[in-house]
Amino acid sequence: MAAGEVIKWLRFRHGGKTGFGTLEASRIAVHDGEMFGTSAPNGKVLALSEVELLAPSAPSKIVALWNNFHALAAKLNQPEPAEPLYLLKATTSVAAPGAVIRRPSSYDGKTTYEGELGIVIGKTCSRVAPSEAGRFIFGYTCVNDITANDILTRDPTFPQWARAKGIDDYGPFGPVIATGLDPAKLVVRTILNGAERQNYPISDMIFSAEELVSKISHDMTLLPGDLIAVGTSVGVGVMKEPVNTVTVAIHGIGELTNEFRL
Repeated sequence: MAAGEVIKWLRFRHGGKTGFGTLEASRIAVHDGEMFGTSAPNGKVLALSEVELLAPSAPSKIVALWNNFHALAAKLNQPEPAEPLYLLKATTSVAAPGAVIRRPSSYDGKTTYEGELGIVIGKTCSRVAPSEAGRFIFGYTCVNDITANDILTRDPTFPQWARAKGIDDYGPFGPVIATGLDPAKLVVRTILNGAERQNYPISDMIFSAEELVSKISHDMTLLPGDLIAVGTSVGVGVMKEPVNTVTVAIHGIGELTNEFRL
């Protein structure tokens, strides 16, 4: 989607029902229809404080990139990939903004935060060219790609990417999907327990948003609401306190805040 007027879309629960709309200051203009189809405001307005925020889409799949930033590849002394390297996170890893996330009782190892930009698909997308890919991007969101690091490499014969990143609630994103943004101008910041740990520009990506959508769409059909987490850069770290507050902040989108409890 081309840059222009920024509109922030969200999903919520109110009065036992799920709805969606656009965020204007601290108020939600409720819409009828479909977020990724035809919709229109129905005249109802809710205060943000009145609703329970949900993840802003219900993806059929979550594609998560590895080694997609020049700075991180250089720090890790790894070659930059010739094509996107990615895994799929379980859809049951989705957690809402503000949700409390707990390390599972079956795992007592290290868990890391990874602040990232997320691409949300707006239209069914298959085998599109990079020059066409922007038309299939609905907007952008904040992602915390939480990882159970000790699971990832503990079996030397098989890196367990899907398991390490697919634990229940280890994929919060939101609070909104912002349309009309130029992703190359965005900066991702991650704050852990009040201290900034990540601050990096999206312009440092090895593969741009349009290139990612194009290349992934040649492997698998992307559906409305699907999420592509574009990868992270330097500053990833372990959450060590009994209660950890993590905020992924992207100016123009907002702040995704969750608690992670050991």
